[in-house]
Amino acid sequence: MHPILLKVNSLNVYSYGLMVALGFAVAVYLMCRNAAKFSLNKDSIIDLSILVLVTGVAGARLLYVLLNMKYYIANPLEIPQLSKGGLVWYGGFLAAIFAMMIYVRRKGLGFLTVADFFVPYLALAQGFGRIGCFLNGCCYGIEAPPGYPLGVIFPQDICPRHPTQIYAALALILIYITLRFWQEKPHFTGEIFLAYCMLYSGKRFLIEFARGDNPRVILGLTLSQVLSIAIFLISLLVFIKKRSGWSQKNTVSK
Repeated sequence: MHPILLKVNSLNVYSYGLMVALGFAVAVYLMCRNAAKFSLNKDSIIDLSILVLVTGVAGARLLYVLLNMKYYIANPLEIPQLSKGGLVWYGGFLAAIFAMMIYVRRKGLGFLTVADFFVPYLALAQGFGRIGCFLNGCCYGIEAPPGYPLGVIFPQDICPRHPTQIYAALALILIYITLRFWQEKPHFTGEIFLAYCMLYSGKRFLIEFARGDNPRVILGLTLSQVLSIAIFLISLLVFIKKRSGWSQKNTVSK
């Protein structure tokens, strides 16, 4: 693992931060290239991307700290030390969604319209972030079975573990590709956003079984799995309802 990629005097370049920054830059570049096709302004896309990044990281860190309050009360100076890991994605997701809703309302834009455009690139940026997790050595998996060809030995271990960060990165890139193709097809407003919620929560639920860093909280499931089930079911129900109404409307109009 390479948590620190480069040292320049007293300045450390951390692999996780670099990959997050790279994912952000690539996602924003691609969004700006395609913004006109969706009648969106490039400046608004850049502003919104920065807002989502900042609020997302803050929300993800806040939820992690709240879930580990006892430790951080004893070690408050470690709260801002993101280089050591410690982000809960769903905390960041909810914070970013709330910030996005306020922003698009002030700009007179439709939240679901913007979200439909935004989420494929969000998945791509997440994929870069998961590669950063792998380089950082956080978000690791359970011990791999003997002879497992993909097992990775992390610095703190003597036994190979599942590289769950790489599993997640590959899944997120696949989600990005799927949603980008989906964007180009006729769809109801909010369809891509709901599809992202279902695909991401499904991915997270499955990969959590191989994660070795999250405690089981209920029925052998982690908190992220419980949240994944809730988000998947809510998104699926809304998707079915809206898809049915949209299909009926299109059939009548024909």
